[in-house]
Amino acid sequence: MKIKKIGVIREGKQPTDSRTPLTPDHMAILKKQYPSVTWVVQKSNDRCFSDDEYQSQGIEVVESVDDCDVLFGVKEVPISELISGKVYFFFSHTIKKQSYNRTLLQEILQRNIQLIDYECLKDEKNIRIIAFGRWAGIVGAYNAIWTFGKKYDLFHLKRAHECKDLEELLNELKKSILPPEKIIVTGTGRVALGVLEILNALEIKQVEPAPFFYQTFEKPVFTQVDVNTYYRHKKGHPFHFDHFFKHPEQYISDFLPFTHQADMLINAIYWDPKAPKLFELDDMKDEDFKIRVIADITCDIDGSVPSTIRAATIKDPVYDFDPNTRKELPPFSKDGISVMAIDTLPNELPRESSADFGRQLMENVLPSLLNTDSKGVIGRATITEKGKLTKKFSYLQDYVDGK
Repeated sequence: MKIKKIGVIREGKQPTDSRTPLTPDHMAILKKQYPSVTWVVQKSNDRCFSDDEYQSQGIEVVESVDDCDVLFGVKEVPISELISGKVYFFFSHTIKKQSYNRTLLQEILQRNIQLIDYECLKDEKNIRIIAFGRWAGIVGAYNAIWTFGKKYDLFHLKRAHECKDLEELLNELKKSILPPEKIIVTGTGRVALGVLEILNALEIKQVEPAPFFYQTFEKPVFTQVDVNTYYRHKKGHPFHFDHFFKHPEQYISDFLPFTHQADMLINAIYWDPKAPKLFELDDMKDEDFKIRVIADITCDIDGSVPSTIRAATIKDPVYDFDPNTRKELPPFSKDGISVMAIDTLPNELPRESSADFGRQLMENVLPSLLNTDSKGVIGRATITEKGKLTKKFSYLQDYVDGK
């Protein structure tokens, strides 16, 4: 298909996300770089960059994008706004068979839409080439500190979205004074690196797991662990990363001892539903379960962290979980575990996270879309095409069929 017109759509999912896949500066560059393509942006009152900012860069702002060949969004497109026969890029949240988006995928197939999911855009080594991960980590870790201060009435920070930019957020952090708590960070990818930016800005000392277990400290500390630390093979075989990622169902969690030491968990992993949870709900009732603040950046409902029973929102970022009743409590309850689980964290710093994302889109994805996909970047990330699931994503058929 020869692409003649590309549009950036307004976000329709509620609550509205203010991020954009391409900023006005990006689109101005693309207009010059690909003069045979017409670039437009759909009108929006919620986008972090105003319509006027796009127009000032010579980008046409339109109400309808029906005549575009390719449409770029961020979050899931509401079913009522899907346009049949188009090529869409957005985070579909379907590849883990998320029940809440089954109907969306069914409609995409019914409407003969080619769906390309940002989460699946990877290089030949299976490494993601575009993500909001760093910003999810930054905001998620900031929110973890904010939650801890609020829960114990130790200090009061601005919310992340009330900060103009990352610089103001880092300055706000200086108001926090943490007691000698122990923080455990799971994961080593982009999200976890964003988390470490915040913990390092606070000058919190990083320690290895052994001293984390056996020593006491006069100041706050954190330890960072990867899957080889908190998962082990069911039959006692040596841990091999390749084998784990291919067969996570053959492993069991060895994370529970960390819950007896840590005051706060910042969960920054990618979780495969075939893998075990970090711990179980019954474990949380144990008097040795010490964690009282959980920042679940991963935010898989009933996923790696079982107390994540729903996604919170930027407006209401925290709810408490009662391990005994397994019910939700009001935030910062005396006997509850405070859970910060927002699935739109980068939207708290939307302009900077959008600028970073758009740069990756321009450099790593658009050349394959607008020239030749010689490296298979677009092909590997295409979930649906011509009304069918692609071969790579055929495992979703039972999900589509409602089985």
